[in-house]
Amino acid sequence: MQYRTIAHTAVSAIGLGAMPLSIEHRPDETRAIATIHAALDAGVTFIDTADSYHWHAGEAGHNELLIARALARYGGDTSGIVVATKGGRGRPGDGSWTVTATPAHLKQAAEASAKRLGVDAIGLYQLHKPDPTVDWAESVGALRELLDAGTIRAAGISNVTTAQIHQAHQILGDGLVSVQNQYSPAVRDSEPELQLSTQLGLAFLPWSPLGGISRSSLDGLSGPTSIGTAFHRIAAERGVSPQQIALVWLLARSPAVIPVPGASRPASITDSARAVELTLSTQELAHLEDALPG
Repeated sequence: MQYRTIAHTAVSAIGLGAMPLSIEHRPDETRAIATIHAALDAGVTFIDTADSYHWHAGEAGHNELLIARALARYGGDTSGIVVATKGGRGRPGDGSWTVTATPAHLKQAAEASAKRLGVDAIGLYQLHKPDPTVDWAESVGALRELLDAGTIRAAGISNVTTAQIHQAHQILGDGLVSVQNQYSPAVRDSEPELQLSTQLGLAFLPWSPLGGISRSSLDGLSGPTSIGTAFHRIAAERGVSPQQIALVWLLARSPAVIPVPGASRPASITDSARAVELTLSTQELAHLEDALPG
């Protein structure tokens, strides 16, 4: 495994996005825990979750509790594992997502997350999404209070603009360590946020990093639009999955990038983790760039 840094902490260059293990059509717990264990076996030391990663009403924190159980049952050393969780969103159970980023809610949510994860302090806590009904500075101020109280060790922000990154950086200073926005071969609207994160020394954690690319031959093609892309052609030439090519492309975008691909089966995350073994040539990267939409 190769490593990158979040603040001063080294983590695996590929993380595990644990959301698929708890939302709609989730696997049973045996397979879910096997998937987390497979990630650890592959050298993954960074796991991404949120209190809102659940399916039904009344089961907030399902994913956090699942991760805590998986880590407790793992036979190896888990002391170096960083679990990043998020607060500020909810799921009523009808498939919709809500946003609540009041300071009171965020502080209560962080304390509840720490309890579910079984930790004295959360390694990385991210504000899941700006709340349009709450002043951004107030929401970020809650992260400052959580840092000062020792409830969290580091703070991050998700689904944000460059202006919101600048303001959060002014409020949190070195306490702000990460930005998590959607970014993939198909969705590159957050290019400015990626560049700003790189300039500020913040980790950039792209969510849904495989958008526009079939997950791999392990999971089947994601749809007709993802068949026969440049990512697939290079993958075929290399004898690897298009998923791995997409992840290597992401890693090449910036040293700040730490992709967190989701997985619901052990084979999927094992395949993702192996992306760090690849290096794309200048010609291959140029070919991928030329083939990107837009």
